[in-house]
Amino acid sequence: MKIKNFIIVLFVFFFMNQTQAQQKKYALRTVAFYNFENLFDTINNPNFDEEWLPKGLQRWTSEKYKQKLENLSKVIMQIGTNEMQKDAPALIGGSEIENRHVLEDLVKHPNMAPFDYGIVHFDSPDKRGIDVALLYQKKYFKPTSFINIPLIIYRGNSNEKEKETDEDKADKDKIEIATDNRVYTRDILLVTGFLDGEEVNVLVNHWPSRSGGEKKSSPFREAAGRLARKVMDSVYKVKPNAKIILMGDLNDGSYNKSVKVGLGAKLKKSEVQEFGVYNPFEQMYKDGNATLFYRDSGDIFDQIMVSQTLIQEDHSTYQYWKAGIYNKPFMIEKFGRYAGYPLRHSENEIGYSDHFPVYIYLVKEVK
Repeated sequence: MKIKNFIIVLFVFFFMNQTQAQQKKYALRTVAFYNFENLFDTINNPNFDEEWLPKGLQRWTSEKYKQKLENLSKVIMQIGTNEMQKDAPALIGGSEIENRHVLEDLVKHPNMAPFDYGIVHFDSPDKRGIDVALLYQKKYFKPTSFINIPLIIYRGNSNEKEKETDEDKADKDKIEIATDNRVYTRDILLVTGFLDGEEVNVLVNHWPSRSGGEKKSSPFREAAGRLARKVMDSVYKVKPNAKIILMGDLNDGSYNKSVKVGLGAKLKKSEVQEFGVYNPFEQMYKDGNATLFYRDSGDIFDQIMVSQTLIQEDHSTYQYWKAGIYNKPFMIEKFGRYAGYPLRHSENEIGYSDHFPVYIYLVKEVK
């Protein structure tokens, strides 16, 4: 009799635990990054945008600009969506942005307007006049501070002429290098705010291009990696338990010195120590994935990394869950020499971008 009663009690206890587990609810937020590839308007501004004017090299008209906004907004609202996640990204880092005006046009587009995105943007000293920015759904994220941090780097030999690669044709010099030989590139954007009441820090990056070749230009990106690490360390000095997300088009792979040494990013969660960085896109590259292609070789330059404080077992606060590359069929070139590549702008078609966007999920248990 006693054994029978014990079995009944044990069964009830097990049933209650299973019921409670099934009743657990989770909040899921998508954090994304997307290189918008030359998001320029048709207004002549003093930022070396002559190529992207109606009479410029690209013959960039209002109709083309509107189609570009349509295409980008179509992608953005779907990044990371699936049967579990129906909502658009809570946070979206972007690069290759001409100015705040184009971002305002983007967030007001009918595809994106229902999500009520806010904008954090600064003008960078980049020689092409392109910037980085952060878009955020106001109902989820409340920014409290933001700053742009310049990357000060210099060219080693002012008399050496740079070679131009296909990837970097758009990044060619349009102004004479100043007498101080500085390379004018994108700032790092640091935004701090509260995501559903939890403080997070986001670094948006677009590191120097590979113009002139990977080896010659590598020191510039290595400097960018060191600067990003310095920014992270400055956050930790004030808030040792800070949650940090680093995202961007790094123009380097997860295996390059700028990422592995400059940032100290790790392949495995088990390798990440206090104040360390976990890079889920290193394994994705090893698995054969890509966000862009050059000469039939794929790589992942677009990456999102997280601090050690975002890979904990305790899900009472937001933690990293998993990462992905958003590359739906409508975003992919289907024919010709570049079949399988991202569908980008051409003379005959306004595409999306020469990069696929990337994303991560943050998840936490809610009562």
